[in-house]
Amino acid sequence: MATDTIEPREGEALDAERVRSYLAGKLAGAEGHLEVRQFGGGHANLTYCLRFGAGEDLVEYVLRRPPLGPVAPGSHDMTREYRALSVLYRAFPYAPRAFLLCEDEEVIGAPFFVMERRGGVVVRNPIPDAFGGGADAVANRKLSEVVIDVLAEFHAVDPLPLGLDKLGRDPDAFLKRQVEGWSDRWERARTEDLGVADETSRWLLDNLPKSGQATLLHNDWRLDNMAVAEDDPGRCVAVYDWDMCTVGDPLCDLGTLLSQWSGPEEAGAGFAPMPSTTPGFMSRREAGLRYGEKSGRDLSLLPYYVVFGTFKMAVVLQQIYVRYHRGQTTDERFAGMGSAAAQLFAIAADRRP
Repeated sequence: MATDTIEPREGEALDAERVRSYLAGKLAGAEGHLEVRQFGGGHANLTYCLRFGAGEDLVEYVLRRPPLGPVAPGSHDMTREYRALSVLYRAFPYAPRAFLLCEDEEVIGAPFFVMERRGGVVVRNPIPDAFGGGADAVANRKLSEVVIDVLAEFHAVDPLPLGLDKLGRDPDAFLKRQVEGWSDRWERARTEDLGVADETSRWLLDNLPKSGQATLLHNDWRLDNMAVAEDDPGRCVAVYDWDMCTVGDPLCDLGTLLSQWSGPEEAGAGFAPMPSTTPGFMSRREAGLRYGEKSGRDLSLLPYYVVFGTFKMAVVLQQIYVRYHRGQTTDERFAGMGSAAAQLFAIAADRRP
């Protein structure tokens, strides 16, 4: 049994027979008994491992669906994620291939798609024992390098031959839409008055920079949306969570990543998805310089994007928390997300240049 999966959480189980019946004849090996396991690490979209057969006949797929309860407009878009992953693997080998999209909500209660199962190790915080548990400076350095290097490689992919050049609308106005959109999401997800969040939102709108050349964007690039090889923390084998993939300002990806790159001098935010303070892990400045060397892009305005990324991640936590606050999910992992969001809003304000 896969060690990176769990029994589906209460209220999040799939009807295995309905799934099996729908997939029969549509995917190779999708016959016979179906066991459904859940990937337990995510906080938004629900992801499941579909296991058909056993032993040498075992066939595994991955099913992705939106989270339970209302979701923010434009997020958790299964159709968009399927569209990207059905072709992206041709030019970017770390993208799992998507095979099938189901938009009929009668099957499991929401749209979903099915993609290939990729192995590898997803590194959150702390670093797993297999890579030294945080004490191996060489392994830590490799982890910090691979998340930067693969991002630069992704931003170099030409979307035109893949038919993804129209994935977003008006790429030149992407950053403005993002800042306005995340400010609006904060308003709709707030559970209390938070002056520092409102102030930072106004600052982002008042100091909007002009974007450079547009590229494909992942829109949620970070270490725990990546899997590395079991025998090499510096070798990427998969990148996940493509439901917000679009075309726009590549520094939005970099800024969001670096916003989670805390240094020893910064207070923790109660939500640390990256082990960026471990020995050997590049500093945020080193990581930015490495991306600049790999991509050739001007990073003089990067501090703005780090503030935006920090604000955006605070809103993400608040959106997760508000579903718990309203009783739309009972997952106790979300109970502390509101205070974590408040801490991140304060950090975003402190990071303004």
